[in-house]
Amino acid sequence: MIREHGPISRSEIAKRNGISPTTVASATQELMKEGYVCEVGAGASNGGRKPILLKLASDHLYLIGISVSNFMIEIAQMNLEANISRRSARPVRSLSGDELIEAILSDIALFLQQCPPREQCIGISLITPGVVNSESGTLYFNSKLHLENIPFKQLIETRFGIKTWVENDLNAMVLAEKRFGPYGKCKNMIYVSVADGVGAGIFFHDILLRGGVGGAGELGHTIVDRNGIRCECGNVGCLENYVNWPAVYSRIFASVTRGKPSVIMDLAEGDITRITPAIFKEAIQKHDPLAVDLADEISSFLGLGMVNLINLFNPEIVIIGGSVCVDNNRVIENVRKYVASHALPVLRNLPIRQSTLGKDADLIAAASILLQDIFHFSLAE
Repeated sequence: MIREHGPISRSEIAKRNGISPTTVASATQELMKEGYVCEVGAGASNGGRKPILLKLASDHLYLIGISVSNFMIEIAQMNLEANISRRSARPVRSLSGDELIEAILSDIALFLQQCPPREQCIGISLITPGVVNSESGTLYFNSKLHLENIPFKQLIETRFGIKTWVENDLNAMVLAEKRFGPYGKCKNMIYVSVADGVGAGIFFHDILLRGGVGGAGELGHTIVDRNGIRCECGNVGCLENYVNWPAVYSRIFASVTRGKPSVIMDLAEGDITRITPAIFKEAIQKHDPLAVDLADEISSFLGLGMVNLINLFNPEIVIIGGSVCVDNNRVIENVRKYVASHALPVLRNLPIRQSTLGKDADLIAAASILLQDIFHFSLAE
């Protein structure tokens, strides 16, 4: 109540919750002692003594949010409202397996040296692509980073003595959109990300759908071509090999090395290694034929995957994020058109929106997992 409606008086908390002022006084005293709540002065009087107002002490305590993606390790010190006060980042580059794990642990150690006292840290929250068991904090499988059965929670807690949460990145992302985005009242929501990989986070009847071992939402490993490209997972024709950034980049590379003209190379100043998703999207806006053709090809495959999700789960909204799709209006609009013509007619009338969380989305998502567990906030507010 204080977190959602503060500054608020003890008497107002008692009134809204139908509990005694004595109970509220005892509970708030404990919250103040633990550092979660503070007094912020007097409120307006209704005839008697002015009430003392309480609010969340969002900057008194902090958390460490960590995003391990297929291309970057990001760490941030964040307050209780997921605002970032300090951050670090390093490219993954060729790191994988045990080398990557040691790099993550070393980066955490260096980062914590510059943080406030450990007693003020309420926890560490790490998110990563792959099949994650959130209860044990174990990453079961990530093909791109060559990680299997990594007990991240145990490793971090043993080394640093700080309570740790571990979650799949797309599960965390859909939770962050639900909590910090404008769609919190939607009970059935799907978040789809297209970046180095492809995945989905799913809310079904206001429950985060994780699956039996944490493998729900592996949209990128649904098959769209039985005779298609071999995937790192061992299968063939997986969706992500047709729409993710490595797939897009490889097609750009193949085209320009064959001599096909494209504004993409001008934007990359003639250096093919400097081509990024941002350059690809800028080329689309400039109506570059190569970029436009690739965008349309991506859209048809992604639209197919989205139709499958929509027909399976009947969401109220689909949110699209990731470096390939954010600010890529052509792809998003094409996907909308594909869904409107291919999903079951009764399920077609749903909004498909771009992510609202901005450049810090991954870290906000990491914080959301920890904050959800600490505060148990209602997701349907």
